Amino acid sequence: MKIAIASDHAGFPLKQEILEYVSRLGHDALDLGAHNTEPSDYPDFAAAVGGALMASSADRGILICGSGVGVCVAANKMPGIRAGICHDTYSAHQGVEHDDMNVLVIGARILGSALAFEVTQSYLNARFQAYEERFVRRLNKIKAIERLYMPVAMR
Repeated sequence: MKIAIASDHAGFPLKQEILEYVSRLGHDALDLGAHNTEPSDYPDFAAAVGGALMASSADRGILICGSGVGVCVAANKMPGIRAGICHDTYSAHQGVEHDDMNVLVIGARILGSALAFEVTQSYLNARFQAYEERFVRRLNKIKAIERLYMPVAMR
């Protein structure tokens, strides 16, 4: 899979480790910044990852900031983006399996590298359970809400 990965300055050190880890797992890791620890604005990086998914230049995304909250809020403003903060392996795979989550969000000030790697692997190994009617029905309801509130220009 091609994985778009970005962080703000607070997530930069962990992002560097996650980039290497994702590559070691055999995925194509796309680094969308930040490229250092100089202060930066997390919405820019959420938009970069969301844009890559919307343009189909990545299959999934990973976003990292200090807590994870900022990039998660920003990413979920974009059509088709289903980002979730996951600080445990269960949420990381369940979010994909049940909700078709396409962006994993991690708080760099919350998780250490070892657990972040486990969470990332759990996310990347998971697949949406499209054979389960209840998950498809719920996902379709989420998409209907998105269409309802999306600006007319985006429909």
